[in-house]
Amino acid sequence: MEAEYLYHYFLRLADTSLTMSQRLAEWCGHGPYLEEDVALTNISLDIMGHANLFYQLAVEISETDVSVDDLAFLRDVDGFRNPLLTELPRGDFAYTMVKQYFVDSYSLLLYRALSESCYQPLADVAKKALTEVQYHHERSHEWLKRLCMSTEEAQQKMQKALDELWFYTSELFESDEGMIYLQKQGIAADMESIREQWHSMVESHLIQCQLILPESGWVATGGLQGEHSEHLGYMLAEMQFLQRAYPGCDW
Repeated sequence: MEAEYLYHYFLRLADTSLTMSQRLAEWCGHGPYLEEDVALTNISLDIMGHANLFYQLAVEISETDVSVDDLAFLRDVDGFRNPLLTELPRGDFAYTMVKQYFVDSYSLLLYRALSESCYQPLADVAKKALTEVQYHHERSHEWLKRLCMSTEEAQQKMQKALDELWFYTSELFESDEGMIYLQKQGIAADMESIREQWHSMVESHLIQCQLILPESGWVATGGLQGEHSEHLGYMLAEMQFLQRAYPGCDW
């Protein structure tokens, strides 16, 4: 049972990174200026690397003959376990940076906790990912401040992005039976603790940026159970086309 819980937990971590990376990759050639275009692409590659490491952990304990590429390119929409937030369309630069800040803050706290996991392979991966996420978080943290403190138009776009994205964030901290079991064993992170830390960190920074927190609204859920928006289907259709059209192809 523990192996099955671990497998699905690794998929949750990997799928979250993979979908986030894919959305950031869509900025390649479309950044607001050249240096930012390159920066977004490099961050996408970092996060893709995290996905690869988590998929490798899943492959190592899988009871079937499955590869990392199989997990990334040959599963259908209902097999993915990422939160809905990471599969949302790219949007404009303000939308991307608000989403990036939310996910960077979450990843920073999550990988810090997982670095103390009693499952050493997971702790090793989390420590490796953490060194990069610390930079990602610092960068998105400063971009929020820079944009919100610049022009009135930028402030309005940031507020609009916050209003649209805020109600997707609670799903980041959802747990299921397996995650709760692994947390009690000292393997997985305590998501309730991470939720509290995240809200304290993020809400404080949003207030400093003179953004107004939405008071109430619809709350996203379903990703942990494989229930996704239409956006993931379109993403996978593009991302998985080559592998499905030419199974097992090598470069």
